[in-house]
Amino acid sequence: MQIVLLERVEKLGQMGDVVTVKDGYARNFLLPQGKALRATEGNLKRFEEQRAQLEARNLEQRKEAEAVGEKLEGQSFVLLRSASEAGNLYGSVTTRDIADAATENGFTIGREQVILDKPVKELGLHPIRIKLHAEVDATIKINVARTAEEAEIQAAGKSIAELRAEEEAAEDLDVAALFEDVGKFDEDDEDDARSDESGSDSETAQGDDEV
Repeated sequence: MQIVLLERVEKLGQMGDVVTVKDGYARNFLLPQGKALRATEGNLKRFEEQRAQLEARNLEQRKEAEAVGEKLEGQSFVLLRSASEAGNLYGSVTTRDIADAATENGFTIGREQVILDKPVKELGLHPIRIKLHAEVDATIKINVARTAEEAEIQAAGKSIAELRAEEEAAEDLDVAALFEDVGKFDEDDEDDARSDESGSDSETAQGDDEV
């Protein structure tokens, strides 16, 4: 289907461009959301008549989006989820989950504005792109953790895997220290035994001399 774009559409074109897209994409997304019109002779004429108004409206919407983007950029939102010891989630984080987390923190975001390049299926900090306007993006972070304590650790820049590795290393050191202490005790016992034997020999020799 040939359409004329009423605003910039990523990977498709700029306002006023006439492009060819799949019928389903046009009917299910572009046309109902007011992003395009069928490229008929009448619609093209109507677009040119309204072009100045559309550009002015787009400019105003972009300014509003930029204002929101300045506040939203770099924000981090915590999502608590169940996960395995290896850090794999039992399920995945959805666009609705992210939109809801942002909304709960005072930002009005729709799930369709959340751009997921790949599914979020593990613990950690994940950068997420938010589409505020056809020409304005903001990047947030979602802090996916099992507990609030884990979220704080991750926010400080340390992954749960790194923390687990440190804990295991500390346990190994404790075990090694325990064996060193056991070895030390054995050496002390041997020294005491030698001392006792030496003392006994001295007493025996002294007794022989007396006789």
